[in-house]
Amino acid sequence: MSKPWKTIDSADTIDGVLELRQRNGSDFLITIDGRVLMNSHANRSEILLSKLACDCMGNKKNPRVLIGGLGMGCTLKAALDKLPDNAQVVVAELNPIVVKWCRGPIASVTSGAVKDPRVIIKIEDVSSIIRNSAVNGKDNRFDAIILDLYEGPFEAAKERGDHLYGDTALEMSGSALMPGGVFAVWSEDPDRAFERRLVHAGFSFNKHRPARGNRHVVYIARK
Repeated sequence: MSKPWKTIDSADTIDGVLELRQRNGSDFLITIDGRVLMNSHANRSEILLSKLACDCMGNKKNPRVLIGGLGMGCTLKAALDKLPDNAQVVVAELNPIVVKWCRGPIASVTSGAVKDPRVIIKIEDVSSIIRNSAVNGKDNRFDAIILDLYEGPFEAAKERGDHLYGDTALEMSGSALMPGGVFAVWSEDPDRAFERRLVHAGFSFNKHRPARGNRHVVYIARK
């Protein structure tokens, strides 16, 4: 019989209380304002997101990848498993406590992926890093941008997510990518408005559903 969830750490954020919960030793949840963000045993879509993005880069030499959102580190771990030893992976995470968790109580979930020497953690909004890369030119660009963020671009979050998924933001992401670069986005649900904006910004894309049903979509886009 499963034991009840126990909150082992928490922090206040602008979206509500961010909590790390644990049961049965190795089961973990991260919640915000009582809503489940991720589960240590339900991460198929996050893993697929990174695998598909990295596969699209082929045998790219010295690849440089930006990941928006650390979470439990599953997206990061999946990317590291596919990337060569000379890769650089920049991870943008808004909440320092999430980094603390990935280095501490939930490190075993990803075999300590955040400690990999290829990884650079930045406590920063990923949109700021994208904007800086777009403005400052080739040496700052990425071969892949992977956004694995709360809710994603679906319709109900559109206004709040304009700085990431709006028309201007998508143009910025295109400019922040090297030629042939990959823009990979996790979405809680399919979003036709987002798909139209992708096309308008000059991207072609494929849409993948990691499991049966309508929930959780992975977009893999290229200019």
